[in-house]
Amino acid sequence: MADRILLVEDELSLQHALKLNLELEGYFVHVCGTGTEAVKTFREQKFDLVVLDIMLPEMDGLMVCENIRLYDNNIPVLFLSAKNTAEDRIQGLKKGADDYLTKPFELEELILRVQKLLEKSKQIKHANTGKIPKIFHFGENWINFESHEAHGVQGAFELTKKELLLMRLLIENKNQVVSREHILKVVWDYTVIPNTRTIDNFVLALRKYFEKDPKLPVYIQSARGIGYRFSDPSEVYSEQAAAQNA
Repeated sequence: MADRILLVEDELSLQHALKLNLELEGYFVHVCGTGTEAVKTFREQKFDLVVLDIMLPEMDGLMVCENIRLYDNNIPVLFLSAKNTAEDRIQGLKKGADDYLTKPFELEELILRVQKLLEKSKQIKHANTGKIPKIFHFGENWINFESHEAHGVQGAFELTKKELLLMRLLIENKNQVVSREHILKVVWDYTVIPNTRTIDNFVLALRKYFEKDPKLPVYIQSARGIGYRFSDPSEVYSEQAAAQNA
């Protein structure tokens, strides 16, 4: 069965050329021209590789990549971009890309990079290479990001899909404030930010699951007027104890 590639590129001439040449190499190629279309397609279909332009309509490639990583932390992502500074490449890699190719590029080089990424992906397919483990522990709580099972202050339960995505986003940005706008764009796919308390209500539910005192949260903290951050004080204590014993 042919490897399936999601190609996200809004420049029509380049889109057609890449699709044709990748298909000539034996790959199945599905094309999207906008960021929101790419996220929707990725959630509905199965792919082996994503080739992703950064400058896209509606939602840029960096946010598309971050969204993809919430659903699949192992699929290889190759960024295409006219931005060629070291800072641009570093930003792309930090957002979860496996490789970064600047425009203009040689078609042969693109195909070689695609082959290498697919080969590497197959070699580590069953390895746990995620930024956070399948089962994430914090304090006496834990979350299984594959089965949706969790254990909190009241015992075992299951998280909904949105609750799971929100927790993953906060944990992957541990100790950093994630804005409400960013959460809505990544977890809820809102490109126009509505006046809503959706996130606040979800956070309230998550605190009831995982906080001994939801009114004095330890893990899911508010940044007034901005958003939320995930913090685990037990990690700080562990690091301090290790430093004292060193």
